[in-house]
Order: sequence, then structure tokens, then C-alpha cells
Amino acid sequence: MTDARPRVVVLDDWEGALARLTDWTAIESRAEVTIHGVHLEGPDLIHALKDAECVVLFRDRTPVNSELLAALPRLQRIISTGTRNQKLDVEAAAQRGIDVRFTEWGPSKASTCEMTWSLILACARRLPQLQIRAGQSDWRRPDAIEHLPQVLAGKTLGLIGLGQIGQRVAAVGQALGMDVVTWSPNMTPERAKACGVTSVTLNDLLGSAHVVSLHLVPSPATRHLLNAETLALMSRDSILVNTSRAELIDMPALVTALQQGRLGFAGLDVFEQEPLPLAHPLRALDNALLTSHYGFICKEVLQTFAANVQAHLEEWLVVPSGDGGDQTVM
Repeated sequence: MTDARPRVVVLDDWEGALARLTDWTAIESRAEVTIHGVHLEGPDLIHALKDAECVVLFRDRTPVNSELLAALPRLQRIISTGTRNQKLDVEAAAQRGIDVRFTEWGPSKASTCEMTWSLILACARRLPQLQIRAGQSDWRRPDAIEHLPQVLAGKTLGLIGLGQIGQRVAAVGQALGMDVVTWSPNMTPERAKACGVTSVTLNDLLGSAHVVSLHLVPSPATRHLLNAETLALMSRDSILVNTSRAELIDMPALVTALQQGRLGFAGLDVFEQEPLPLAHPLRALDNALLTSHYGFICKEVLQTFAANVQAHLEEWLVVPSGDGGDQTVM
């Protein structure tokens, strides 16, 4: 017997958060639910979505463009976690009559700030090289002895972008005794001063900062903002951290700079292709600390995502009828 219930497909639940934190009881009584915990592409993605009436996107882990939407004739609703999704073609969805909903965020900005500083401190102290590993006989490993960390107090922190996350990162830097400078396309001295930091040119920031941290939303003007030319302005012992968007950096240029020692260390949480391919040259670098897009990931954010996804699905599946009851969307 064919299951006539509507199909709901959840994509990219890598943490198993939506599977664990959403109460699926009422939803699964009215719909067939499939949750994918691994990333799907190409034919596998089409096969997973071809009969779906509703798709739940975990942020922008899977691009949804007009071509993909055209291959999904039964799709009625898209629910995306977070308040925006730069890889979802909302206009194309609207043209096809597909209803698009978003969730609230939770404390993602606080989480991203904490992740930024986790990377900065880990890079500055070279924590991957300092940790004592199972079976390690030497009290100090040779690669740890070679690096003498510098204190961050008295050094310059350069923030490219001073939005809500950048301001949080600035406050921590100031608490550590760092001099904080900033640049963004629309930065003014007055706005920077209001946050207790100094507005400078991009070249001056890159040339003076011991730590450079990115906090911009990409635009055509800022795509590959850090490229071979601008990366060359940074000192050989400087640290570059990106918890924002991978598009801000020309990745081949960064790899070359790290390989040639023209940049001290990089801490990266975002990549142009996620998951990061096994053969990517970044994986082979000793002066790069890589994390798998954990900036916004925290218990409170994921609980918010799960509660909002549940509410959107229940609202979609349960529609009040004229007699005071309710009916299932078919």
C-alpha cells in the first residue's frame, strides 16, 4: 500500500540536532519524514528530494537554485534554519509558488564570537602542537619547542567588519589589552569611535595587525577581498581568522602564502566547499587550524532551530477546518 502522506525531507543535519531536539511525534503521525545526516549532491540529492512536498534546509549547506527547484514539481514549502540563506533562490521559489519560511536564530552571534576567540587563542598559542597526546614520551614535542608564543596584550587586533559579532570580538580584544582597529566598505571614524576602536584603511589594518579577523557579509565588492596582493601586506608572524564567509578570501592565494611562510597562521571555520574535500591542500598545512563550520553551533541555537522547524511543520501539516477540527495537507 502506498503511503499517501506528504513527504518531508530534512537535509544536512550533520549534528543530528533536528533529529534529536525536534519533537517529531505529531509531525510523523501526519507526514513521512526522512532526515539526512550526510551531505548530498547531484543525482543523490535529486533522488532524495524528488517526491518531497516540504524540504527543511540546515542553513546554506545545500545550495537551492532555480535548476534544482525545477526538478522538484511536488515541492510546496521550504523551511530554512536561520533568518537568511544566501544559497537559496527565494525569488525562483516564489515564482514556482513555493512558500519559504525561516527560523529564528538564538544566540548565534555570541557563539560565533566565542568560536572566533577560540581560534585566535589556539593559533596564537599553537594549541594543536602543545597538547599532550596518547603515547607521547617527550614532555615537549619538537614542533612545540620551535614556537615561542607572543602575548596578545599590546598587539593590534584588526577587524574587517564591525557588526554585532565584530563588536563582541573587539570587546574581548580590548579586555586582553589589545589595540583594536577596523575597516569595512562603509566604516566611518565616528562609528568606530563609538565602539572604542579606530577606523583605518584596509592596507593599514593588514600591515599593522598581529591578528586579523573577518566579520563581513560578502558582496561583489568584497569577494576575495583578501587575495595575493592584500595578503602580502600581512606580516610573517600574523594570524588570520575567518568565522564569517569563505568567499572573502582567495583560497589558493591563502594556501600559497601559508606554504611560503608569508603568513604565520590561519584559523578557518568556513570554506568555499563544505564538507572540505579530503585532498584540499589546506589539510596538509601545519600552520592552519581548521574547524568544520562550528561558529554558530551551540546548544541554544540548535534548540531554537528545532523548536521553530517543529512549529513551521505543524502549522503546514495541520490546517483548521470549517467545523473546528483540523485537516492534513495533502
